Amino acid sequence: MRAMVFNRAGRPLVERDIPVPVPGPEQVLLRIRACGVCRTDLHIVDGELTEPRLPLVLGHQIIGIVAGVGANVEQFREGDRVGVPWLGQTCNKCKYCLSGRENLCDQARFTGYQINGGFAQFATADHRFCFRVPDGYPDLQAAPLLCAGLIGYRSLVMTGDAERLGVYGFGAAAHIVAQVASWQGRKVYAFTRAGDVEAQAFARDMGAVWAGTSSDTPPEELDAAIIFAPAGALVPAALRAVAKGGTVVCGGIHMTDIPSFPYEILWGERVVRSVANLTRKDGEEFLKLAPQVPVQTEVQAFQLTEANEALAALRGGSIRGAAVLVVA
Repeated sequence: MRAMVFNRAGRPLVERDIPVPVPGPEQVLLRIRACGVCRTDLHIVDGELTEPRLPLVLGHQIIGIVAGVGANVEQFREGDRVGVPWLGQTCNKCKYCLSGRENLCDQARFTGYQINGGFAQFATADHRFCFRVPDGYPDLQAAPLLCAGLIGYRSLVMTGDAERLGVYGFGAAAHIVAQVASWQGRKVYAFTRAGDVEAQAFARDMGAVWAGTSSDTPPEELDAAIIFAPAGALVPAALRAVAKGGTVVCGGIHMTDIPSFPYEILWGERVVRSVANLTRKDGEEFLKLAPQVPVQTEVQAFQLTEANEALAALRGGSIRGAAVLVVA
């Protein structure tokens, strides 16, 4: 099969012919139709996430058709359309797994990081960590739901019942969160890079009531904020924007160092917290919710062999919505 292979941090992916994987007893073999390109992929390529299994096929927002099943697989059969997320495997027996926090499992393995992912024509995945894709979503539009949607949803849940919500970094996850939050009756305030008027217009199109730059002061205090941009300097900026009792959620898997800040902007029972990975419960809840909103994902399509170009566009901030590789 054709695959885009990652061999070393700082180097481009290489187009290669590699063997089609054989599914194990708990796995499905997928003929991949589409795979989203995530900022996490960029963090791996740039060496900011330091424990990939090399050589590696990136990609953890997979939409595929079941082409084979292992001996113990009962919930899927050939021809089913399946989605594969970042969380690929857990131990199912540690204190985190047994308490509904499998996203924190120390033995967890991740798609496109320790498990070969979707920048290829085929992939295998543990059937227990796969989801049925909601009807009504074409392959390209469904792919961003598997990470941008799931991490965005988990981040949104962390904000509780916040009515005035700030979103820092308006990319793939934010454009989904804005739609869900607006549907829930919240007011969304979008913060973008300085001078990025296109991103601000996009945010308003997705339901934001206000859009400005990350250094701007919103027209009213926020109840909570979610930071998707991997910039630690946004943490004190968001703390200054939220009211007493407010929460700042860091939604990314990697962030630059957070600079020191005065205690007074944390005081008042403000909270700073991170979101780590996802659980299968998140996936089930969000994929049930998305068609109700309905979430409409904006995508920019690239061919499989254009994976490096997609990563470069993501790094440069020129993607409106989400980048998705067309694999079929």
